[in-house]
Amino acid sequence: MDLHIDDFYKDCASGLLHLYQVFPRKAALYVEDLIGLEEPDEFGLPSKRHQGCLGALLWLAEEGYIRFETTIRYEALDQAVLTEKGFLRLSCALPRGEAADDSLPPSVRRVHETLAYQLREALMASHSERLARLVRHLFESPLQGRDAREERYSGTSPTP
Repeated sequence: MDLHIDDFYKDCASGLLHLYQVFPRKAALYVEDLIGLEEPDEFGLPSKRHQGCLGALLWLAEEGYIRFETTIRYEALDQAVLTEKGFLRLSCALPRGEAADDSLPPSVRRVHETLAYQLREALMASHSERLARLVRHLFESPLQGRDAREERYSGTSPTP
């Protein structure tokens, strides 16, 4: 079993949600805040778990979900913020199915339908399979309208 992939999903979701909570402000994104205190190894290097979390955050930046100004040693990303891509994907609505509560006000239902809210619920419930599905959805889903604009400007046409 690839447990490091489950950790990757959890780290990505935790980092993105932390930045979503403070959006549009920039913030320091500390690994310890996301995974707890991990003791360094006998040589003083960060643990594999700590390195994995930092790697996930750096990957999110490389893929365009977040940006940051610099790293603070191996401890954090400094001045991190969601990109437009990250914000739009987290704030998009997903169907809730039978879990939807029509008695709630529309504004509350709108929040509950967001990918961010559903990721937060999956994290709090420690539901790793649901979390994995939601994070994969975040990575796979195209941005409505944006992908078409990029194709139009690049001169390519969508493939059927």
